[in-house]
Amino acid sequence: MPKAVWNGAVLAESNQCEVVEGNYYFPPDAIKMQYFKPSDTHTTCPWKGVASYYTIEVDGQVNQDAAWYYPQTKDAAKNIEGYVAFWRGVKVEA
Repeated sequence: MPKAVWNGAVLAESNQCEVVEGNYYFPPDAIKMQYFKPSDTHTTCPWKGVASYYTIEVDGQVNQDAAWYYPQTKDAAKNIEGYVAFWRGVKVEA
């Protein structure tokens, strides 16, 4: 089962991931929200839409904007709407 791990904590775990452009997108119900804080960062993908970010905090360690998601996707990316993906040192073990 794919899981996202950072600083020794499992941030997300699910068999219902979607893989897009090499990134695992985890469904919202697989996310352990106690580690996530909303960020003011936003970026735009031409075919997916506007991404929002989370900063991750585990045991006092902060990983700024280490997770992203698309709250409202364009039609081509509806399968990942609301799903969360990771980078910046977060390891996804599949």
